[in-house]
Amino acid sequence: MSTLTLSLAQIKVTAGDPEANWERARAAIVEAARRGSQLVLLPELWASGYDLALWRRHAAPLGTGSFAMVATLAREYDLAIGGSLLESHGDHATNCFALYGPDGELWGSYRKIHLFRLMDEDKWLAAGQTPVIADTTWGAAGLAICYDLRFPELFRNYAVAGARLMLLPAEWPSRRIGHWQTLLRARAIENQCFVAACNCVGDAEKDTFGGRSAVIDAWGETVIEAGGGEALLTTTIDLDLADRVRGHIPVLKDRRPELYS
Repeated sequence: MSTLTLSLAQIKVTAGDPEANWERARAAIVEAARRGSQLVLLPELWASGYDLALWRRHAAPLGTGSFAMVATLAREYDLAIGGSLLESHGDHATNCFALYGPDGELWGSYRKIHLFRLMDEDKWLAAGQTPVIADTTWGAAGLAICYDLRFPELFRNYAVAGARLMLLPAEWPSRRIGHWQTLLRARAIENQCFVAACNCVGDAEKDTFGGRSAVIDAWGETVIEAGGGEALLTTTIDLDLADRVRGHIPVLKDRRPELYS
């Protein structure tokens, strides 16, 4: 399958209020299913927000708690669901992007490799150690979270491995939204792939989050983009475009990695 209908759920995320966040997320998932979406992408830490000092209140082991609830919704509405949640590992937690297929099975789980010091992630969370490419019904998808967007090596690794789509949940602040827009296009252009990125909106203790969720195609063109308020974006993309772009300008084949180190 080369075409994919996906929705980006740009919801308000309220730190420390999982009940309100779940209500918004559930409504977005129901509407995405009604629109015929095969995938709905939620923001980073969409259930808890950056309530990291109280991570023990919000985190659960993979496959339990909020993770299990997402899997149930994926089965109920027959679509894939992805977004990041706090995952507990005994005495520590990670920022985990879990992607569930429409049968409720886990397609991939990625722990955020690059922790964002400005939001105290390095103080409260453990860093992930492994890039993850999810094997989905529409092909290989590279998984990343928010601050990872500033590290092109991760995305190049995914592209070289064959990923034609990168999925990125985020809580990106309004004051650096220009960086967000530029980096999304850069990652798509340099890797000749689609980038689907879902940001949140709302106020946190230190920041206001800026929205501008978007799908960028393999030429670096904007397929769809939200504004600064709550929105559910839905679009259909043809992933074969990535193959055509890579064939036209063979950037990945012309790399000379033996010289770069």
